[in-house]
Amino acid sequence: MAVHSTPIESAGPFDRAKALSAFKLSDQLFYWMTRASAISVLLILGGIIISLIIGAWPAMKEYGFPFLWNARWAPSADPPVLGALGPIYGTLITSFIAMLIAIPVGMGIAVFLTELCPMWLRRPIGMAVELLAGIPSIIYGMWGFFVLGPFLADYFQPFFIKLFAGIPVLGTIFAGPPSYLSLFNASLILAIMVLPFITSISVDVFKTVPPVLKEAAYGVGCTTWEVVKNVVIPYTRVGVIGGVMLALGRALGETMAVTFIIGNSFRISGSIFGPGTTISAAIASEFAESDGLHQSGLILLGLLLFILTFFVLAAARIMLLRLEKKAGN
Repeated sequence: MAVHSTPIESAGPFDRAKALSAFKLSDQLFYWMTRASAISVLLILGGIIISLIIGAWPAMKEYGFPFLWNARWAPSADPPVLGALGPIYGTLITSFIAMLIAIPVGMGIAVFLTELCPMWLRRPIGMAVELLAGIPSIIYGMWGFFVLGPFLADYFQPFFIKLFAGIPVLGTIFAGPPSYLSLFNASLILAIMVLPFITSISVDVFKTVPPVLKEAAYGVGCTTWEVVKNVVIPYTRVGVIGGVMLALGRALGETMAVTFIIGNSFRISGSIFGPGTTISAAIASEFAESDGLHQSGLILLGLLLFILTFFVLAAARIMLLRLEKKAGN
């Protein structure tokens, strides 16, 4: 009987050295591709920093450190008088008020979706939150200018101006007159814009809590509030803080929506109902018509925003590392 050879038997001997060489070559190629991708991020970041420094250098030489605390902005003067205190103040105030509003609302939505919401309602609310993140910022600005601003000026602001009139500190913070364009209006728009970041990330990290921990807490008689406060939030605090800092970074750098509704005034007002400006809004509204020292000053504002955002994110990273180390101990 004839014996037929199988394909394996008819094939040539396995060249182990050749196969290992091919694997090594592909592994090296993959290593260098990923390494080049990582290094490119550093190169791009370094290029941005260098270009900002070069563009801002004339203003840095002209104004020096007083640029940070000078409140006057007069680019039409001869020579131009430029100070960053107004935009820095507006950036910090609007971001602070926005986070003050967005954090409790976003966390509340996340707790409701993960702990209290009926299953049939979770998907519609979740889609609505995601839709908020997809709306272009200029749409928020137009809505704020034509709808939200008039509503706040006609109904919301007069109520609080009258409520806190004559009260020390609060009377100054909520001083009138009502305005369509104000720091508070811009802050409210920012709060709505960063809300999806806080909510989405909080929902995702809340879902990582082991069910056995929550069931044990409910088993010993804890209420839903106690479970959230003592189990869910401590277990997920690192992820929650990361989401909050991501939202804060978005709030610090938002441009078009804020430009529409903040008033673009470089004056510093003690009232949150007064007009103001932010670093990004100042750059967006004046850069196209700027030149010379004025343009260099605007680039210097951009460099300051870059540094401010870097320090905020670095502080958040340090905080997260300390929390992780504490949790590990």
